[in-house]
Amino acid sequence: MKKILVTGAFGLVGADLVPALSEKYGKNNVILLAHKTVTKVPFNIEKGDVRKKPQLEKIIKKHNIGQIYHLAGLLSVGGEKNPPLAWDVNMNGLRTILDLAVRYRCRLFWPSSIAVFGPTTPKINTPQRTILEPTTIYGTTKLAGELLCRYYHQKYGLDVRSLRYPGLIGFNAPPGDGTTEYSVHIFYEGLLKNSYVCFLKKDTRLPMMFITDAIKGTIKLMDARSDKISIRTSYNFSAVSFTPQDLVKEIKKLLPGFVCTYKPDHRQKIADSWPKSINDRVAGKDWGWRHEYDISRMTKEMLDKLRLKLKIRVNKV
Repeated sequence: MKKILVTGAFGLVGADLVPALSEKYGKNNVILLAHKTVTKVPFNIEKGDVRKKPQLEKIIKKHNIGQIYHLAGLLSVGGEKNPPLAWDVNMNGLRTILDLAVRYRCRLFWPSSIAVFGPTTPKINTPQRTILEPTTIYGTTKLAGELLCRYYHQKYGLDVRSLRYPGLIGFNAPPGDGTTEYSVHIFYEGLLKNSYVCFLKKDTRLPMMFITDAIKGTIKLMDARSDKISIRTSYNFSAVSFTPQDLVKEIKKLLPGFVCTYKPDHRQKIADSWPKSINDRVAGKDWGWRHEYDISRMTKEMLDKLRLKLKIRVNKV
């Protein structure tokens, strides 16, 4: 079989997607692209830069790549710190991947984000087709990327597929500084310190998803027949919506002494520009998407997995 290339394989999505793909297709059929040297990882790794076409072309030819999951990119907060770099990596990297996917007839997955929405977007039950006026460089690159993906599909027949990821909550990758990543930090701090200082207001409602659902949906989209894919920009993709205080309430059921305080920072402005809930009925209709994890099940799973990862005994928390 042709092999699968995953860029950005060591980020939040890649940390769970790579094992899932390896289990489904075999470890030797999944190739990871890293921008720096990585050791002690039991996968086939190639070092390369997504902006450098000759490097990537050599890797695609060497491994007979048939599918690409292009996850590499700068996120919302990192993008605001360095907008020129965010544009360079997110847009030029995507364009390089698109060109090579056309040339070598690869099926391509590229993640978009709820960051494509903005203050003028309907906040509740945001529809698939709506106003897109992002306020961050990250959201701007995602919107431009959506349109570029559709262009390559219409112009060259490229089988490109995409999801507008909500805030993702996972346990394998370390938490970053993204706008929704309070929802990951809070579990680490809860288990290690039994307290957390949240950088968003307690009533900030945002669309969120447990990583297991996100990976399941991503692979399900890529497995769908091409004639089932009606959206070539990016599908709305949703599971649950909640606030920091909702999550704190669930955590306290399992960590009774847990305390959370709130000190909103610059990320609050970004969060305020995003929807509170997402309508993903088109994804359900087209390829059968349906989430499994609610906030209670997700909370228990996160605490259980992180206890094992952090080697914390249940009777110590």
